[in-house]
Amino acid sequence: MPTGLPYPFAVANLRRSLGDSFWAVDRLLGGQRRPTRSQKWAARHPISAGLCLAVPFALLFLVVSPERGIGSVLLAMLGGLIMGIIFTLVAGGERLRQRRLKRLGIWDGS
Repeated sequence: MPTGLPYPFAVANLRRSLGDSFWAVDRLLGGQRRPTRSQKWAARHPISAGLCLAVPFALLFLVVSPERGIGSVLLAMLGGLIMGIIFTLVAGGERLRQRRLKRLGIWDGS
């Protein structure tokens, strides 16, 4: 007979402890404060927020690129796309944080 914990039980405990660690760090960094107006907007419109960040970054990458060929344009668009995707994911995480604040009763959603 195996002496350790059954696999599903051990994985559930690992997931729970990772989640508890994440929320502890979030509390230390001020994650239970009420969201600002811009955080509320980003959480309500994550794709628009990603686009609002992707376009300026793509233009910035285009301006600072040393060459003026089609390769630099494609690289600038790729950089803007990557930044937009990252910010969209961050805005989605903010949406989850706000949902958790509502669930815990810390924030009423207004």
